Amino acid sequence: MARNFIPIDQIVNDFALSVDIDDYVGHISDNTIRTLALRGIREMGFDILKTVSSIKLPVASNSTVDLPDDYVDWVKIGVVGENGIVYALGENKNLNYSQTYLTDAFGNNVDSDNDGVYDRVDSKSATASGSPSVELIDGAFDSYIFRNYALDGSYGALYGVGGGHMYGDFRVNLDQNRIELSTNSGITEVVIEYVRDEARSANPSVHVYAEQALMAYVYYKAVERKSSVPANEKARARSEYYNEYRKANARMNSITKDEILRTIRKNFKQSPKF
Repeated sequence: MARNFIPIDQIVNDFALSVDIDDYVGHISDNTIRTLALRGIREMGFDILKTVSSIKLPVASNSTVDLPDDYVDWVKIGVVGENGIVYALGENKNLNYSQTYLTDAFGNNVDSDNDGVYDRVDSKSATASGSPSVELIDGAFDSYIFRNYALDGSYGALYGVGGGHMYGDFRVNLDQNRIELSTNSGITEVVIEYVRDEARSANPSVHVYAEQALMAYVYYKAVERKSSVPANEKARARSEYYNEYRKANARMNSITKDEILRTIRKNFKQSPKF
C-alpha cells in the first residue's frame, strides 16, 4: 500500500483511542466504527476520493464485456493502438440490448428457479423486416447537405462541420451488468477506465488528506440518530464534518501555477496565414 494512504484498520484504532468513556460515543464498538468508516469511504469516494482504475477485458462472442466487480461508473471505454494510445469508443444509447422470454417446447414461459420471474434470453434481432425508412433516420441526407464539393475525385465536407467520430459504439447495460458493443465492431478486447468502489476492496484505505474528514464523518453518523445526544452537539458534529470535507476537497483537487499557465497558453498558438 502506498505511504500516502491509511488503511481502514488504522482509522478504526485511532478513532477508538480518541474516544473517552464519558463521551457521547464512549461505548461504540469497533465493528460500528468500521461500518461507518466504510460508508464514509464509499460516500467520499464518489466525489473527492474518486479512484479511477483501468483494466483490459475480453469481448465475448455476443459482442459484450462483463463490467468489473467493483464498478461504479465509467470514465472512458476504448481500444489500445500499437502506439499505446487509448482510442475512445462513443456511447450510443440506441444500441439494442433487449431480451425475450425463454419458452419451452409448447411455447410456455419458463421460470426455472421458481422466483416468480420468467427466464429471459438475449434477443437482439430486428423487430421488423428491413430497416426503417431512410426519411426517418437522422442525418440520412448528410451527403446532400455537407458533402457538397469535389476534389481529386472525392467528395469533401464543409470546414467546421462534423466531428464526434469514434472508433466504435458501446452502451452500458446495467440490467445485465455488462457493456454492449456494436455487433460489427470486430473488437476483441477493450480497455475500461472506471470509478471503483474502494469500500469493496480487501483492505480499504483512505488518502491521508481525507483522514480527518473520515473520522469526523464516523463521529457525526455515530451521534446523528442517538436520542441521548443534544441537538446542538449533533449540529456541531455535522458542521465539523463538512468543514473537514471542504478542506480535504481543496487539498485533493488543488491546481498548481504551472497547470494554470499551460491551460492559458493553449489558447495562444500562432499559425501561418494565407
